[in-house]
Amino acid sequence: MIFRTASFQDLDAATLYALLKLRVDVFVVEQSCPYPELDGRDGEPGTRHLWYEVDRKPVAYLRMLEDAEPGGPVCRIGRVVTAPEARGDGLAGQLLTAALAAVGDRPAVLDAQSHLAKFYAKYGFAASGPEFLEDGIPHVPMRRG
Repeated sequence: MIFRTASFQDLDAATLYALLKLRVDVFVVEQSCPYPELDGRDGEPGTRHLWYEVDRKPVAYLRMLEDAEPGGPVCRIGRVVTAPEARGDGLAGQLLTAALAAVGDRPAVLDAQSHLAKFYAKYGFAASGPEFLEDGIPHVPMRRG
């Protein structure tokens, strides 16, 4: 198991394809949620991609974006995903720990699938607004710091 992190510009085509495939396999196919997974934000300046891979195949992933808010910039964590065969190994938590170490004392936000809000609370996130539906799946906005 190897931990990796890269900007969009540092991703080679095969790695980018594998990361996007993992996201589509889980968010679109497994969760039966047809939506535009490729949202145009992967290549934005400041975006970081973090993942674990086995034999060059990503098994867990998350994306860090820089978002502007009225109080200043925040890190938006999203696309947190683990391949079915790697679930239960704590990889999402390890990625989140790595992301939050990079964030430091800056605020971080995310939109958690509602059934995962307690998971994110273990990392210091708290609900910051009412539950909402995103592509038919209940989510709750959360903030840390």
